[in-house]
Amino acid sequence: MERQPTLFESGINAPLPPLAERVRPTSLDDFVGHEELLGPGHLLRRMAETGQLFSLILWGPPGSGKTTLARLLAGESRAELHELSAVSAGVKDVRAILATAEGNRQLGRSTLLFIDEIHRFNKAQQDALLHAVEEGLVILIGATTENPSFEVISPLLSRCRVIQLSPYEPGQLDAMLERALAEDILLSRLKIDLPAEARQLLLESAGGDARKLLNALEIAVGQQSGKEAITLTVDDINEALQQRNLLYDRAGDYHYDTISAFIKSLRGSDPDAAIYWLAVMLEGGEKPEFVARRMVILASEDVGNADPQALVMATTCMQAVHLVGMPEAAIILAQACTYLASAPKSNAAYMAIKRATAEVKTTGAQTVPLHLRNAPTSLMADMDHGKDYVYPHDEPDQFTSADYFPSAVSTRRFYVPSGQGHEQFILNRLKKLWPDRF
Repeated sequence: MERQPTLFESGINAPLPPLAERVRPTSLDDFVGHEELLGPGHLLRRMAETGQLFSLILWGPPGSGKTTLARLLAGESRAELHELSAVSAGVKDVRAILATAEGNRQLGRSTLLFIDEIHRFNKAQQDALLHAVEEGLVILIGATTENPSFEVISPLLSRCRVIQLSPYEPGQLDAMLERALAEDILLSRLKIDLPAEARQLLLESAGGDARKLLNALEIAVGQQSGKEAITLTVDDINEALQQRNLLYDRAGDYHYDTISAFIKSLRGSDPDAAIYWLAVMLEGGEKPEFVARRMVILASEDVGNADPQALVMATTCMQAVHLVGMPEAAIILAQACTYLASAPKSNAAYMAIKRATAEVKTTGAQTVPLHLRNAPTSLMADMDHGKDYVYPHDEPDQFTSADYFPSAVSTRRFYVPSGQGHEQFILNRLKKLWPDRF
């Protein structure tokens, strides 16, 4: 049998880019996922096919295809593409591209400016873009992993269409995996066996991140260099994933893994683990405002009414971090972190809104009963708006067991207090007020 070349015996002298770059799609037809944007007749597909580009902010987690989409849109529309990374570019770089764009406009050619990690541009840098975008000198596509409403100035944001990209589904990642094994200039020359268990681990560990998937695959294969046939085991995949996890990089693949570990430690009431992951993020250069915002969400989602003070603490922390800045902001974050981790936990409020939303989606928005309607005019009063409404403060204990639901809604219990912390008091009170529901 003819010996297959190893990864490092490919016969190619020039150094090659990483696997994720080598198998990057070159046409929209090759792009996997985001069918709601790229399918026939959908927004980005129409944009590319008509050549009628407009400015976009692509908001999504790492490895969700933001850079690839920007390049494909430029290629399909024949616009001249310029790329900048907000990590290293400054106002001078932006102005140089705008000067080129002015020349292109005189020649009747469009200029597309792609800015990766646009959330890292400060206000002055974003202001330098604003006029050019406003007058159509450049078509801006910005990529960000952060909520653009917090990180992009309002005037610039209002001139862009925000497109939110979701992480890839396992089936989509599997299709990318197959394509890499079959078509990559190096991997396709090797005999690679990826058993079901190892494949499943690789897909699950990627967490919807295509780049993480392909990087781990490339490392795992590289560990087997010199072998004629390669069988990737679960241990090989775990080792590859570990190598990618040695350093925290807030712009890299493991940004979301680390914030996930932080949130899960808070939710799990482990202040020591939570403070560890907080230190990892801050030492890695994570924005303190990003951490503070996530703690505000957790204060309601995971602590809730078990400790109503938690939301006050988290919100105050976010405001204080914004005012103080690093390095002292780390102390404020540590206080809020340890408080939230140590607080009693309840997701009852979070589950309540999910149940109520499901009910509304199922039955639709029902007509408001007459006795609950407002009657600011005599005409409305004559139409029985507000009729028979009983004002609770006029009643003993300031309570009346009125019906506040539309008659068509059969489910009458969405909020189920957990009995943890302050929610025990809430639970006892609701049992007394609404005994038929408990």
